[in-house]
This record gives sequence, C-alpha cells and structure tokens, in this order.
Amino acid sequence: MAIKIEMLRCFCTVAQTGNLTEAADRLGRTQSAVSMTLKQLESHLGKKLFEGERKTHLSALGEQVFELSLKQVRQFDQTVQSIEAVADATHGLMRIVSVPSVAALVFPSVLEHMTHCFPGLKVELRDTDTQQVLDSLVDGKADIGIASGFHPLKGIKAIPLFEDQFGLVCASDHPLITNPTPPTLDDVMASAFVRNALCDLIQTPKFVEAITDADVTIHNTHSLITMVRTGKWVTVLPQTVARFIPETTAFRALPDLPDKRQVYLYVKEKPRFQELTDECSAFIQSRKLI
Repeated sequence: MAIKIEMLRCFCTVAQTGNLTEAADRLGRTQSAVSMTLKQLESHLGKKLFEGERKTHLSALGEQVFELSLKQVRQFDQTVQSIEAVADATHGLMRIVSVPSVAALVFPSVLEHMTHCFPGLKVELRDTDTQQVLDSLVDGKADIGIASGFHPLKGIKAIPLFEDQFGLVCASDHPLITNPTPPTLDDVMASAFVRNALCDLIQTPKFVEAITDADVTIHNTHSLITMVRTGKWVTVLPQTVARFIPETTAFRALPDLPDKRQVYLYVKEKPRFQELTDECSAFIQSRKLI
C-alpha cells in the first residue's frame, strides 16, 4: 500500500492532539477510521510510530516521520490553494514572496499599484526567509521573489534591488546606544549577543570568527526584536530592519563593520501572467526603498 497524503495528515493530527478523539473531530472522521488509518501507515512502515497504545508519546521513528510528514502536508495544502487560486484567477494572479524586512517596505505600495492597474487581480503576498523565497520560485509557487544575497537560479532573473548597512540593534537605552563613543565589534561581542540568519551574510573576518561562539541564535525577526528590546541582548541587522522596530529599540552603525546586505529581486522568466509580472517587477524597481 502506497503512503497517501491523507495518511500523513491523519498521523500529524493525532501526534499534535495526543489522542484519537480530538484528532477525529479535527479531521471530520470517526475515531475508528482514524485508528485504522494509523494502523495502515504503521503496517506499511513495519514499525510503531507511538510508544505504547496511547497516542501521547511518539516513538523515535515517529518523531522523524512527524517532522517530514508535517512539512509535506503543509506543502500539499499550499499547492492545492495555489492551484485553486490560479483556476479562479480570471483576471490574473500575482504571487510575491519576500524576506520580512523588505516585505514591509514593498507589499503595501505594490498591492495598491497592481490592484489599481488590474481591477479584479488576485494577489498572494507572503514573507519568509531567503531560502524559502528561493524554494518558492523554483517550485513554481511564486512569480516574484525578494531575497538577501545573489543566488543563481535557472529560468529566474536576479536583479540588484538595493543594499543596506549592517549595524547594531538593541534597546534604545542600552549603553552601546547612549554612549557618545561609537561602539566597536569588541563592544558588541562583549555584550549578550544574539545571532540571527542574516549574520551569515557578513564577511568581515573578525565578525565571522566572533559569532562562532554565539550561544543563542534566533531566526524569526519578530522574536529577535522582542529579545533585544528587553535591554539584556544585542544583535546585528541591516539598517532597513530598523525602520520597523519599536521606538524602544535602536539601530547604530559600527565603524569596524563595513559589510552591506545585498538585496535582489528575483523574477521568473516565463510566468503564467507575463504582463502582470513585468508591470510588478518594473514598479518594484522604480521604488526608492531606502
């Protein structure tokens, strides 16, 4: 028996709820049907996915299967939504995915411009990290992407959009902000430093060496800002991010950190709606983003 997406969905729901009854309610199925589906999946794998008869603890295999299954179920649901959106898009569909810091700069004006120029247009906007931006373009889930750094992709044009300076981000009353003397990398690293994904774009040797010892890494920008605004932590981010941080948080350039983040616009060369993609791409390039 082949593993089907609904088998994975059933397993993920049971793993998340920890019991068959609630899982059945969420899935709109009977408890016996859910139990049977799990047995079929375990029979196919030849191993148990849960420890014991209760569904409160995953086995070692179950933990791995859950992680992989959840990813596939979410990807399947996204694909179905995209297919339905395309089928329903009689006036066209524009799908844009961007890193969060640039999405906040671009999405409002792009949405206003495109819906004004093309009444009835359907638009999908999504913000995520650079790797998922690239994956969305390659997998056909986006027509336009905005990401940090240059990444050659077949069938996709990479257009330089802008660059912005890296610098210190921390609470506005932190000594590294209030001290008249500009802080150095040594000062930053001597504080409680939080590493983030954008730090990997920095090439300054001293910084690269220093962050290898960072004890804390946070990938989500919102969570990162929440941490540093407490005044106990500091981090390094591109300056455009500072335009959207709370007033209790501040950005400050570092004299010994010359690195700049390069932001690129990625455009599919053969999108389904060429006119829409060309107009949207041209509009984004015409905007003064920093």
